[in-house]
Amino acid sequence: MRGGTIRLFRFAGIDVFLHFTWFIIAAYYISGYIRQYESPVWGVLEYVSVFGIVLIHEFGHALACRQVGGIANQIVLWPLGGIAFVNPPRRPGAYLWSIAAGPLVNVLLLPLLGVMSMLIRASAPGSDMAVFFHHLNVINMVLLIFNLLPVFPLDGGQIVRGLLWFPFGEIRSLQISSVIGLVGGAILGIVGLMAGSVWWAILAFFLLSRAWYGWQQAKAMTAMSRMQIPIPTSPGAQEDAPPSPR
Repeated sequence: MRGGTIRLFRFAGIDVFLHFTWFIIAAYYISGYIRQYESPVWGVLEYVSVFGIVLIHEFGHALACRQVGGIANQIVLWPLGGIAFVNPPRRPGAYLWSIAAGPLVNVLLLPLLGVMSMLIRASAPGSDMAVFFHHLNVINMVLLIFNLLPVFPLDGGQIVRGLLWFPFGEIRSLQISSVIGLVGGAILGIVGLMAGSVWWAILAFFLLSRAWYGWQQAKAMTAMSRMQIPIPTSPGAQEDAPPSPR
């Protein structure tokens, strides 16, 4: 994922990159956003703002990881959302906080965007600005709800893993959450195909591939544990997806 990226900026010691495929998908889908406004500038701004919300979300993961003594120094934005490369300490509490901090950012944005939307719609109903903030408020809510689905590796699936880590341990919790992710990804793929949505099908394939990787990782960790080989600490990737393009 870090190949083919463009470095945008560095903030709080965290480098933010944009994958080149973002421009390809943006060029294809941005017309759908433009059609909802009188001025096309607002459509472009909405599309960019979606990834602004995703970026703030990813910073929530990265900064929380650092707060518990972990390592987090890179974020990548790409068409399916954002990826924060985090490496929290191998403790269930530290892992759980690193994951939960991302959705918490969206929760904090709910009243802010909600109030802004209501005020502007009351003062300038039907204006491009009113439509913009209404859409942004809805997108933030959809992003929060979607990412809290208990499908690994979405936030919800990783929160499930963090909770299972307490009673079942690191490896077993990864196995269980990966299986849930495989089932959830398969269901999402079937629903996407039935609805004729290529975007949801692509997203389902991505989730399935990451859940399968988690299952293989758990198998490798199990083998190393049986051979009494120390399990190395490796950077993880906290992946989050925005709502499908319009």
